[in-house]
Amino acid sequence: MFRSLLIANRGEIARRIGTVARGMGLRTIAVYSDADAEAPFVREADQAVRIGPPPPKDSYLNVDALIRAAKETGAEAVHPGYGFVSESAEFARACTEAGIVFVGPPPEAMARMKDKSQARALAAAAGVPVVPGSDGVVADLRGAGEAAERIGFPLLVKAAGGGGGIGMAVAGSQGELEKAFRACADRARSAFGRDAVYLERYFPAPRHIEVQILGDTHGTLLHVLERECSIQRRHQKVVEEAGSPLFLEGRNPELVKRMTEAALAAARAFGYANAGTVEFLVAEGEFYFIEMNARLQVEHPVTELTTGVDLIGWQLRIAAGEQLTLKQQDVQRRGHALEFRIYAEDPVRFLPSPGPLKVFRPPEGEGIRVDAGYAEGGVVTPYYDPLLAKLIVSGGTRDEAIRRAEGALERFDIQGLKQNIPLHLRIVRDRAFREGALDTHFLEHHAKP
Repeated sequence: MFRSLLIANRGEIARRIGTVARGMGLRTIAVYSDADAEAPFVREADQAVRIGPPPPKDSYLNVDALIRAAKETGAEAVHPGYGFVSESAEFARACTEAGIVFVGPPPEAMARMKDKSQARALAAAAGVPVVPGSDGVVADLRGAGEAAERIGFPLLVKAAGGGGGIGMAVAGSQGELEKAFRACADRARSAFGRDAVYLERYFPAPRHIEVQILGDTHGTLLHVLERECSIQRRHQKVVEEAGSPLFLEGRNPELVKRMTEAALAAARAFGYANAGTVEFLVAEGEFYFIEMNARLQVEHPVTELTTGVDLIGWQLRIAAGEQLTLKQQDVQRRGHALEFRIYAEDPVRFLPSPGPLKVFRPPEGEGIRVDAGYAEGGVVTPYYDPLLAKLIVSGGTRDEAIRRAEGALERFDIQGLKQNIPLHLRIVRDRAFREGALDTHFLEHHAKP
């Protein structure tokens, strides 16, 4: 095991990685922009290095600055968290070239997954069901029109080089396709540096279910069960849970078995190692591969709480060359867990709401875990994602977890800026949510103010 770890991220995930690493006896090194100089993750680290001004391109996305910080502090390994450089094969290679261990998958596997259209082709070749769509990227509007005739409407136009819901638009007809195609290409160019897009069939009410993967560098690969992430807004997740209500109480055993086997097949096709997530849509009684994320997921705590598997701990051990001692039959679910992303945003209009945290008092109690990126007296700036904290609640059953979640949300005291706790309370009190009747358009029809 290496002795020192630089955490190339910020906020709650930097704190979480730091806590695990220090518990394993590692020296932790934080990097920070000027906007985060007083943040909790900086104060808690054994050492902290300023890497630049607030804009991400000048700090958390600045590969040269990150590598320089690692070298200057003698960091033997780098954990990228999620977002920023976490899925950058270029950053992973830069770490390796500098003699620093990158805590994540091999750069070659990351490159295979980065282009979503190529990832679809690799998954399909491995026998994994994929959403019907175009054969690779579509070069121009004419090509998009021809592909659309074959796929059928409605369809989804997606950026080939990105994720997180960025660069996606629905087209219900040939007339709408031109606008969606141009809008996605423009957003993709701005966000990812390339305007390549591809097409997929659009399902009007699918469920979004993902499978957690762990693999070592010695050939062992296993899954750590499934999560459901169907409650979304603008293609971005709002509430996640483990396991999916679709499979509770022994329902649909054959479907979940085939899905977890397909997730492993996809991971093998990519040459995957470390922690990753294979994402699927479930619609009309079938599942379809949509992408694989080459990193830790925001929602990983619900898997940890229901399986007892420390995903970050295993990421570090795998990166150090250790073999997985877990066996597939050892991975069993105990109870249920829900995660609520607490954002500094208007709970109705979903617009960011930066400002001072005059009061920040997370709830406590049995089955309640809060991974927070801020503390009382801190300031949420406009430079980064406005995630304040993740409220993770577990219980022996889904009903118990929901009851605890409602109480925890009611006691979560945040003052000084707008936040989305009212939205979460509407969700947990909604009858359809309590019954597990979820799909990716849940918020369009339920939990209204």
